[in-house]
Amino acid sequence: MNSRNQIRARSLRAVLLAGAGSTLLVAAMPAMAQDAAPDDEDAIVVTGIRETIQNSINTKREETAIVDALSADDIGDLPALSVGQAIQTITGATTHREKGDASEIALRGLGPFLSNATFNGRDATNGSGDRSVNFNQFPSELVNNIKIYKTQQADLVEGGVAGTIEIGTLRPLDFGKRRIQGEVKAQYNPYGDRITGGSGGIGWRGTLSYVDQFANDTIGIAIGVQRNDTNNPEETYAASSTWVACRADNAASGNCDELQREDYGQDPYYLVPNSYIFRQISETDKRDAAFGAIQWRPSDRLNVNLDVQYSDRTFVESRRDLTISEARRGLTNVEYDENGIVRYLEGSSSLESNGSELSRSEEYLGGGLSVEWMPNDRLTLTFDGSYSRTIRKEIERNFRLRTDRNDVNGDRTPVGDQRVPYIYELAPGSFVPTITIDPRFDLNNHDLFWDDARLRRDESKRRNEIIAGRFDAAYELDGFLSRISAGARWSELTFRDYDLRNEAFELTSDIDEERVINNQCRQAFPQTGYLSAAEGNSIHSWATFDVDCIFGGYLGTVDPGLPDELRAAANRDVTERTLAGYVMAEYDADLGNMPVRGNFGVRVVRTDVTSNGLRSDLILVPDETDPGRFTLAETSDFQTVRIESRSTRILPSINAIFEVAPDTLVRLAGYRAMSRPNPSALGAGRTFTLGDGDDGGFTSIEEAIENVRANGSPGLKPLMSWNADAAIEWYPNKDSILSATVYYKQFNGGFQPVVYDETFTINGEQVTVPVTQTRNSPDKSRIYGLELTAATRFSFLPKPLDGLGAKVSYNYADSNFENQDVNLGDQYDPETETVSPGIIPAAGLSGYSKHVLSAQAYYEIGPVSLQAIYNYRSKYYQDFVGGNSQLRYVGPSETVDFRASLDLMKGVSLRFEALNIFNEPKATYMPVYGSSRQYHYYGSKYFIGLRARI
Repeated sequence: MNSRNQIRARSLRAVLLAGAGSTLLVAAMPAMAQDAAPDDEDAIVVTGIRETIQNSINTKREETAIVDALSADDIGDLPALSVGQAIQTITGATTHREKGDASEIALRGLGPFLSNATFNGRDATNGSGDRSVNFNQFPSELVNNIKIYKTQQADLVEGGVAGTIEIGTLRPLDFGKRRIQGEVKAQYNPYGDRITGGSGGIGWRGTLSYVDQFANDTIGIAIGVQRNDTNNPEETYAASSTWVACRADNAASGNCDELQREDYGQDPYYLVPNSYIFRQISETDKRDAAFGAIQWRPSDRLNVNLDVQYSDRTFVESRRDLTISEARRGLTNVEYDENGIVRYLEGSSSLESNGSELSRSEEYLGGGLSVEWMPNDRLTLTFDGSYSRTIRKEIERNFRLRTDRNDVNGDRTPVGDQRVPYIYELAPGSFVPTITIDPRFDLNNHDLFWDDARLRRDESKRRNEIIAGRFDAAYELDGFLSRISAGARWSELTFRDYDLRNEAFELTSDIDEERVINNQCRQAFPQTGYLSAAEGNSIHSWATFDVDCIFGGYLGTVDPGLPDELRAAANRDVTERTLAGYVMAEYDADLGNMPVRGNFGVRVVRTDVTSNGLRSDLILVPDETDPGRFTLAETSDFQTVRIESRSTRILPSINAIFEVAPDTLVRLAGYRAMSRPNPSALGAGRTFTLGDGDDGGFTSIEEAIENVRANGSPGLKPLMSWNADAAIEWYPNKDSILSATVYYKQFNGGFQPVVYDETFTINGEQVTVPVTQTRNSPDKSRIYGLELTAATRFSFLPKPLDGLGAKVSYNYADSNFENQDVNLGDQYDPETETVSPGIIPAAGLSGYSKHVLSAQAYYEIGPVSLQAIYNYRSKYYQDFVGGNSQLRYVGPSETVDFRASLDLMKGVSLRFEALNIFNEPKATYMPVYGSSRQYHYYGSKYFIGLRARI
């Protein structure tokens, strides 16, 4: 299906789904208006999807705040393969997908930056440098409940403007029964069949859990383990993450002339990246996870619970790239629209065959001890201490082989030049650009890729750790105020990382030696049907080489290891200490004949940030072959720069619930909320482009210092908002809900690039360098939205159709929040206190989608259970982790998943899942929407398995 047809099909499916949802509401009204099920039906044990939806409806009804939930009474009953997939079935929640699986969560169309995620009520770490939980780390089979608090209350851990996601595991005494359960699933990925010498797309996952109670039900244990061994092949096209505005009125034979800021708004321009990359990925993914809990309840007054979670995930990618490395060079006949988006151009660039082996390991360890004691019937004291640690390590070995005017045998190439002509075309409405290489050049000829050999070994390590403790006291009262609570929390978060490179280029000048290595290391293209789903793509294979062979041939070792010096100016070292206290009162009374309940309170939060950065003098290293060019190098004589920041925020909140009828609730909420910057965005490091020999380095110091940038902004303060919510909820029976919520958020400040002058020493001379960071702007912005939910079981239909049920949720949000592009957007000058206008429009909130739609249809009758899940999300801006980067947008996405189970006998069931059935790709754009940056295809995934429980 080509891109235009995909867009039409997406729109058609969305329209059909919206129509189906309307039909559902109309058809369900008679059933929803009926009384609750008779007593004899209440005695029937409800299980499966229907039970999960019933539990979710009941949780929403009983909570004081506006909450949506997904919960299961039994282990492994959440209807999803991962926690992220489970969350996206909850009203107002949607996901960002990576490798076909749900990763980051957005609430009410707002990105993960504005949400707070906790695990058993505690902050959890991850290896991405942000504050969202890595939901792929946790198997859904070992999680029992997920709550999303849409409004805040004083006793919640602070940090969620959009909401708080609470993930909970089972407490064995509360579970109240012995359970041994095992499940094995086989995975099949059709894209895996295309990989030469691979597993044929076959993988597996196995889960085993045990829950029991002892000593007259005073001690309980719960243990769960899972092994996941799957594969996630990908095929993608991408442009680099750095884009420039080229002057359209000044053609250049070399790189295009970049439009200077003083000419913004006056001269025409078009937007181009530094390079284009076609990438084929083969991958294996392994994860071991274990959850455990011990609960001790010797009496009704003392309850002690210790829980631990562990996950160790490793994936290995083999990447084969075809790179057009000089996308700014020799551009002619450029056609572009009013937004600077290129529709057609002709260029000439060196081509590269690049290969890399990337491995990433991520280990999570978390847990805590909770002690709840009731000295008397009214007072409850709770202490909770927790620890969470994530270590992510990534190693990538990469080589580059480049074109030359002669091939590796010394013969002149058909093109006769190092640079090969190409044509770039992007049809209106399409996210798939067509790049056509000069037909005289054979992309599959290994002889043509051999020059300027460069080998890199990159290693990065991120360590994120949280130590926290909290104390809560609650006292029961009689009268209007039913309960008074107070508490305090202390936490210390640390985030440290390094990103180090070992590099060698121009490894040999012996053409005979290079010819031997070239011939020994040749590799057949490792996939069939590359990007065949992207109609318009004309590149389906190219000459590839074996990474280990290339490294061994040039260096004599397949892995040169880390450099001698592990310190670098780009390293981050951030410590964040939080001290918070709250007071909250709960009330329960009657307003006339109408019951009213709720809570009000205030939370005070102090945050102290300490960020350490390294600074080093720089020296010029002349190029051996061209004295007019040089590269930069750090002297390794480092000084530490320490930057501290403090903020104190007061967060009041009030929630009120009016029971206007026995089956109808009206909720009102008002609160102030905060979302902290990501830990990685608080770094005090500096990143230098030192020169890699691609073009012999730099020709002037001015050219070199243009590449200095900050890799964080330690002075960033939390994003604050005032919020108001109003909801009406109708609960006609256990299976049904119809609710509508309107909400409003006013943000105090946004984010804006700001340029500071810094002084660096280069070859002993002081040089002033403009360095761009991000600051909290004084701008005010707002967002308002509408959230709708409808769910019912069609019990009024004749058998066997009475097993049908459905749920539809929709969220609409409108925001005027602005995020500026760090290079091409508005910039603030602290010296003159003026704003220099940019040339491209600002983005909105990171992760903000105007429309989010989720629909589920299920059928359960006897031993058969079927469920189809549809998710749609309109386009959104996604920032890069660490900040201070250019704007990136993700196009509209929709996925259709399917699940089925069949009970073979008591305690034994056959289960089937299918993900991304229609092979929906992910498309991204930079730095304006419509300017194609990347698209991914990763295919569908199918799982079939057997579950047994005793």
